Amino acid sequence: MPNPTAAILIIGDEILTGRTREGNAWHLAGELTKAGIDLIQIRVIGDDHATITAAVRELSGAVDHLFTSGGIGPTHDDITADAVAEAFGRGIGVREDARALLAAHYALRGQDLTEARLRMARIPDGATLIDNPASTAPGFTIGNCHVMAGVPEVFKAMVASVLPTLRGGRPLLSRSLLMEAPESTVADALRTVAEAHPNVSFGSYPFTRDGRFGTNLVARSTDPEALDAAWAALKAAFPEGQ
Repeated sequence: MPNPTAAILIIGDEILTGRTREGNAWHLAGELTKAGIDLIQIRVIGDDHATITAAVRELSGAVDHLFTSGGIGPTHDDITADAVAEAFGRGIGVREDARALLAAHYALRGQDLTEARLRMARIPDGATLIDNPASTAPGFTIGNCHVMAGVPEVFKAMVASVLPTLRGGRPLLSRSLLMEAPESTVADALRTVAEAHPNVSFGSYPFTRDGRFGTNLVARSTDPEALDAAWAALKAAFPEGQ
């Protein structure tokens, strides 16, 4: 059985303008790889209701799991929840269980549950809350769409809450060989190894160090035995690798 598939939708004008450096997709990609869920697309869009709605509809129909990051906070431009609700044809409003979580959280800190904070309790009809041990305000899952915060620490906490509930597949395993040689000098031999091991994915990733060119050769597979055989062939082809 093939691994489940996933896409990541990053939402926020601050990402597109360079105001904020995006790292949530990188984190989730690594976690999905370990869980045996194949990430097939990362998309970044701005804070526009129609754009979010269209992207959620498209991507949720193309993969087993869609993860979104950003736009579920307390401010006027946090519109992701409304757009996702529209994408799934659901109503949206303040939900009592979400409101109770926020009320308890702010009461412990001697703070009021303001109108702005109450926005974070607006949940689409029929959605399941995503636990947020970092800051309490929940994300939610509706259909196959997992809607999470954009703040990195909160996003990571929500990912840790969601992933154990999902069916995974075979984790993608990898091995890397460092070559103190430019990519062009290893390309032919690498192609020969790759053609001999069609069930393993090979990649070459050039870098520079102290003004010298090098290449990382990477072999990947969900099949440990196939990876072992490919790795042995790669080491034989490049005995000078590290």
